[in-house]
Amino acid sequence: MILDLSGVLSEQHTPVDDTVSCSMEHFAVGERVYPILSKSDAHIAVEYVKHGRIKVEGTCRLVIEIPCDRCLKAVPVGFDLDFVREVGSQASEAGSDETDELDENNYIDGYHLDVDRLLYNEILVGWPMKVLCSESCKGICNVCGQNLNEGACACEDTRLDPRMSVIRDVFKNFKEV
Repeated sequence: MILDLSGVLSEQHTPVDDTVSCSMEHFAVGERVYPILSKSDAHIAVEYVKHGRIKVEGTCRLVIEIPCDRCLKAVPVGFDLDFVREVGSQASEAGSDETDELDENNYIDGYHLDVDRLLYNEILVGWPMKVLCSESCKGICNVCGQNLNEGACACEDTRLDPRMSVIRDVFKNFKEV
């Protein structure tokens, strides 16, 4: 959804306060695509601050399906987006020394605000470091791929901790005596 900012950036500085629908059906990061299970309309308020700078405020609620980091089971993760950004229009940034203080934006193009791109950036910033289906998730078997939360697999755990190799050698030496 594109919002027209010509009224905000004109001489009248008319603020925009609007509720727009989020048109994202999925969230893509690189080659990974995550479906959006539910979403609310986004409430966006834009007002002129000074010297070509505008303040963008918004709220939105989304639920995205993300796989568990241990067992790969789909987990619905809620994102309550509530943000305030102060950005400069492209015309004012060209000659301004204050560009370091402003948020980097790729969602304002001239007199247009791309709401979906703004929400995409906010989701990306709020993306969780680790997603688990439960705190006690056991993950999957390294050999056969069985989800260990659903039951044990028939694989033998023949891996030995390499740090214990010295002790294993000591026991082998005593058996030969």
